[in-house]
Amino acid sequence: MALAVFDIGGTAVKYGIWSDDQIEQQDKFQTPDNWEQMKVELSRIFNALQEKTTEKFSGAAFSCPGAVDSEAGVINGFSAVPYIHNIPIQTELSELLGVPVSIENDANCAALAEVAYGAARDVDNALFIVIGSGIGGAVIINKELIKGKNLFGGEFGFMLLEGDASFSDLASPVRAARLYTEELGLPKGTISGKELFTRAEEGEPIAVRYVENLKNNLARGIHTLLVALNPEKVVIGGAISARKELIPEVTERIHHLLKKTNATDVEVNVVPCQYNNDANLMGAVVAFDKR
Repeated sequence: MALAVFDIGGTAVKYGIWSDDQIEQQDKFQTPDNWEQMKVELSRIFNALQEKTTEKFSGAAFSCPGAVDSEAGVINGFSAVPYIHNIPIQTELSELLGVPVSIENDANCAALAEVAYGAARDVDNALFIVIGSGIGGAVIINKELIKGKNLFGGEFGFMLLEGDASFSDLASPVRAARLYTEELGLPKGTISGKELFTRAEEGEPIAVRYVENLKNNLARGIHTLLVALNPEKVVIGGAISARKELIPEVTERIHHLLKKTNATDVEVNVVPCQYNNDANLMGAVVAFDKR
């Protein structure tokens, strides 16, 4: 089976061909400003990809931001690509491309990829925490994605951890970098999350404070999820997951919190994702197969 696969993001749309159990011909284009331009680009890319494979596409699989209702074929909520919401997007895409189309939330796609091929393939119950400009995620029980009644399953970033501050507010490296930048009076966007961690590693006191707070809050959020859902494994995604020191340090803090709350029987198995850049595309394929 060959599929055209797309991952719609706020700045770019990644795409490729799924064939022989792998993603080929990967590339991306800048996310258009409106839906009409998006359809033009998707049609152009779909046709170009079809010319690059001898097997006729069986369909097109999409990873999308927002509260994706795969059964209704619409995307609710909001995201950095506002024009894809509250329209019959699945039907329009199928008519545009002339093949069956599946749509699924991007964090859910990443989770499906890890369950099928990656870090969670050996367990039945897992949580996925995707860390970036906010905190997203997914819940897998008995190897099935649990979306919840209102499609909020896995939206861990909305959890309040301290007063009115959410998990996303307190454990996002992007937000931590922004606050650090503001405290130092630097121009907006000067310091990235990666640069913040680099400065902390070099011992810069204010950077160390922000990074330590982030790790503490990440541990606090995971602790809450562990005692609520007791998964076999917690998989961390996002660029931050590549930092070798992160998971051991956060795991140590989680153990401290479990001891503090008398929940030491809860096992802690936090691991980095196996697939990062390719996870959404691969998971979109899994979602297509499950439709």
